[in-house]
Amino acid sequence: EETTFEELGGAMVHNEISGNAHFACESDEDALETIRDLLDFLPSNNLESAPKLEMGDDPLRVCEDLDTLIPDEANIPYDMLDVITSILDGNDFIEVHQHYATNAIIGFGRLDDRSVGIIANQPMVQAGCLDINASDKISRFIRTCDAFNIPMITFVDVPGYLPGVDQELGGIIRHGAKLLWSYAEATVPKFTVITRKDYGGAYLAMCAKPLGADLVFAWPTAEIAVMGAKGAVEVISSYRKEIAEAEDKKAKTQEKIEEYEKAFNIPYLAAQRGYIDDVILPSETRIR
Repeated sequence: EETTFEELGGAMVHNEISGNAHFACESDEDALETIRDLLDFLPSNNLESAPKLEMGDDPLRVCEDLDTLIPDEANIPYDMLDVITSILDGNDFIEVHQHYATNAIIGFGRLDDRSVGIIANQPMVQAGCLDINASDKISRFIRTCDAFNIPMITFVDVPGYLPGVDQELGGIIRHGAKLLWSYAEATVPKFTVITRKDYGGAYLAMCAKPLGADLVFAWPTAEIAVMGAKGAVEVISSYRKEIAEAEDKKAKTQEKIEEYEKAFNIPYLAAQRGYIDDVILPSETRIR
């Protein structure tokens, strides 16, 4: 069966699979329009600040819709794009690499008329896990923002790095390291907002305080820990011992999971230890 030119090097192949292309445009006109939109966010060179555009959107606008966005159940997804568009001027967001590594979101928007680079996990795809392609996509974008003096805001909901043989053999450690290096090396202002899960190595990789974040905010729904409650209960010896001795192991496991969540899966512990600067209401995110 022959491979067509489209399959080998078509627009969508390079947008979705290889990641060589950042945008897919319908026509010449659409391509020119997209370039204009993109250039609006960028300075002419690396020595200038990004251009300001009058957006007419009150910087003190409250985003009430965000207070009810996060589902009660931790394993139910929500669309991170709703968070991003809610806080940006005019709800206007230009997504870069929209079709590639869709478990991560990158793109440009404005806050108080100024350009900002947005980086986020997307809980709708693979629960927002980081993998090789997402790491490459984000680290390259961080480098672009840093080169053109554009501050970055990172929205975090990440349960960890994607496990599996393919990822390990493909060099997830090497690709994941690029992400940490890019954040650590960037000198533009870096802000982080933790909306929900923020676990383990992925916690560090998504611009945590030790990686040089200038300000880290957490929503009350944030869970900052080495691992999820279920995993922790399975490996902590005192919990394991109690479960092994229990008559109803399933009920005991559930009891211990809830106990762990109440004790550790809350943002206030991280705030006490200085890993986050403040626990904020989601609706205040734009103001802050």
